[in-house]
Amino acid sequence: MRPNSNLIKATLSGALGGLLFGFDTVVIAGAIDALVNLYNLTPQNKGLTVAIGLVGTVIGALGAGHVGQRLGGRETLRITAILYVVSAFGCGLAWGWYSFMIFRFIGGLGIGASSVLGPVYIAELAPAKWRGRLVATFQLNVVFGIMVAYLSNYFIRTMHLGAAEWRWQVGIAGAPAIAFLILLFGIPRSPRYCAARNRDDEALEVLRQMGEENPEAELADIRAALAEEHAIEHEPVFRWKYRYPLFLAVSIGMFNQLAGINAILYYVNNIFASAGFSQISSDQQSVAIGATLFTFTIVGMSLIDKLGRKTLLLIGAAGCATCLAGVSWVFATHSHQSALLPILIVYMAFFSISQGAVIWVYIGEVFPTLVRSKGQGIGSASHWFSNAIIALEFPVVVNYFHTATPFAFFAVMTVVQFFVVLFIYPETKGQTLEDLQRRLVPGD
Repeated sequence: MRPNSNLIKATLSGALGGLLFGFDTVVIAGAIDALVNLYNLTPQNKGLTVAIGLVGTVIGALGAGHVGQRLGGRETLRITAILYVVSAFGCGLAWGWYSFMIFRFIGGLGIGASSVLGPVYIAELAPAKWRGRLVATFQLNVVFGIMVAYLSNYFIRTMHLGAAEWRWQVGIAGAPAIAFLILLFGIPRSPRYCAARNRDDEALEVLRQMGEENPEAELADIRAALAEEHAIEHEPVFRWKYRYPLFLAVSIGMFNQLAGINAILYYVNNIFASAGFSQISSDQQSVAIGATLFTFTIVGMSLIDKLGRKTLLLIGAAGCATCLAGVSWVFATHSHQSALLPILIVYMAFFSISQGAVIWVYIGEVFPTLVRSKGQGIGSASHWFSNAIIALEFPVVVNYFHTATPFAFFAVMTVVQFFVVLFIYPETKGQTLEDLQRRLVPGD
């Protein structure tokens, strides 16, 4: 039995937020040089132009849970869609650097909120047997959105629009954002939100629409889960007994960014330009990188329950470290620039099957039920904070040192990650959350 049309429609509507997430995150790669030239940006301000969206993302992610609980996931996603629309058109029509920064920050708020609420909304709608695969569509849409952004930048570049080119590159996101907003008016509230407000008839109707085989029993489970959450909502996560899960969540969030993935995605055009590629050529290489990221994310998701989380992280760290060292060598020696694209494609493949596929699954597994949502928030904050710092400082490091420098740093950090994973990280494949709790939390 396959998911019915109502469930597919609701899933795709929620997951479209993931596509906008990926698109808005990296579309700046094609426009950043034009902005630097137009507004005479220093390397620090160039980094700030990229990082300001991530500041909004952190704030949006931290505030999304509270707003979502009050208004409901569907209504809050509608707000994120409006933020996407305002950001896209605002950035495209910006009358100065400060206005561009404000609208990019607004887009970051939408990205952060949708990154939290999109997967949650899908998970609350989907019957248990489909939940994992349907929630995974959000992550797939994120990497698909990255690929679409690079394709969009390339095609707009070929149109030779002159001074307006960067405006079209960032403004075009308004089209899917409007589609996202319209679709969100054709889907139901989540049954969990309805049950939390004693709207049992509405919750049962939604469960039936989504194809739940026993909606009455599912509603009873939802009510039991809500009662349990109410009883434990004041349990603090920053306690000594949670030190091991906290270390795992914070470290995997940091290592994800210390591998250089988002620095490459944000500054990919600059990286290829430093190796002597033209703007059009750089955009073409970006498309190849985006396609690799998308393809191998699917591969990683198919391997995660077969090879295990730790095994994939070790394979990925070894492969990424080798490739990053290769990129650093290309720039340090000013030779074999033609090898840059193949090396980065292999890097993307290794990253996608490891960190890209594992991070959010792993963070969700290592915390006990009492503090799981809070622990996921801390792991996410570690990821986004590291992302913002690296995005801010990458052009500064390149300017004051060398293009090879950050890649050498990323290579070293990925080697450190390999040994930390090898000696400290537990394997979580095939274990119940209760078994993991007994292993990772002393005294529980």
